[in-house]
Amino acid sequence: MNIILIVIIVANVLISYKGFNDLYFFRKYEFHVGSIRAGEQIRMLSSGFLHADIGHLFFNMLTLYFFAPVVFSFLGSFSFVLVYFGSLIFGSLLTMSFHKDDYGYRAVGASGAVTGVLYSAILLNPDMMLGLYFVIPIPAYLFGILYLLYSIYGMRAKNDNIGHTAHFGGAIGGYMITLLRNPELIQEHTLMTVLLAIPIVILFGMAKMGKL
Repeated sequence: MNIILIVIIVANVLISYKGFNDLYFFRKYEFHVGSIRAGEQIRMLSSGFLHADIGHLFFNMLTLYFFAPVVFSFLGSFSFVLVYFGSLIFGSLLTMSFHKDDYGYRAVGASGAVTGVLYSAILLNPDMMLGLYFVIPIPAYLFGILYLLYSIYGMRAKNDNIGHTAHFGGAIGGYMITLLRNPELIQEHTLMTVLLAIPIVILFGMAKMGKL
C-alpha cells in the first residue's frame, strides 16, 4: 500500500479517535458554518479528518482503500494528493455555498475527499465493475451517476444526517482535478466524461431555479 495512502488513513484514524474521546477537540475542529464565517477557515480542512463514529470512519477508509490505488496507478502520487485534498476543499466550499445562512450547520467526515477519489477512479477506469451493496455488479460509471443523483435527492429531502452536499462537492473536485491532470480523458472517454457530468449540470440547474 502506498505510503501516502497509509499516512492519510492513519491521520484520519488518530484524529477521529481523539475526537471520539475529547468533545472540546471535536467541537473546535468540526465543520461549523457560524465559526467558519467568523474566520475559522481551518475547519473546512480539519473537519475532513474527524468522524461521527467508528462505523463512519471505517466505511470512509474502506472505500478509500479500494479506490485510491486506481488513482495512484493512473495519475501518480502527486495527483492523488491533489485529488484527495482538492476534493475535500471542494466539498467544504459547496457545503458553505448551500448552507451559508444556516449558522448552526455542522458536519464531519472524509466523505468529500473519499467521494472525489471514487469519482476520479470511475473517470479513469469507467469500465470497472463495482459491487452495489457488495453483491450486485454494476458498471462504475452507472454507479457514479446514480450516486450523485441520489445525493441531489438527499440534498432536497433533508431527511437524514448524511452530508450529501459535501459528497457532491467532492465528486465535482475529483472530476475537475482528474480532467485537468489528464485532459486526454476527454478524447479517450468522451461519452463517459459527458455522462458523468450530467448530475453536476442537473445540480447547478436546480440550484439556479431555486429547487434545492
